[in-house]
Amino acid sequence: VQLQASGGGLVQAGGSLRLSCAASGSIFKIYNMAWYRQAPGKQRELVAGITGGGRTNYADSVKGRFTISIDNAKNTVYLQMNSLKPEDTAVYYCAAESPFIRDTHWGHGTQVTVSS
Repeated sequence: VQLQASGGGLVQAGGSLRLSCAASGSIFKIYNMAWYRQAPGKQRELVAGITGGGRTNYADSVKGRFTISIDNAKNTVYLQMNSLKPEDTAVYYCAAESPFIRDTHWGHGTQVTVSS
């Protein structure tokens, strides 16, 4: 499983970005997908997750502002981020997590910087 994340950048507070994570094949029925982030000096934290059946979950800090979705035809998972805040600044990583065994694949991170 290979994951390629993209879409990060610099945006002003209140702005929007959409992150993309392209998978190397049709894996979404095998793996749950998730976005994590890691800010400087902090631990990596779960931002949003989505199962193969489309069930989603979000960190409290992003509920109502971020949306995770999957495009099966493009083998791509997205994270739409609206109303961005400076505290959203972090490196964002996508991950494919098996719901059956201890098997997680990580993409390279993409930097998101929100200026105040």
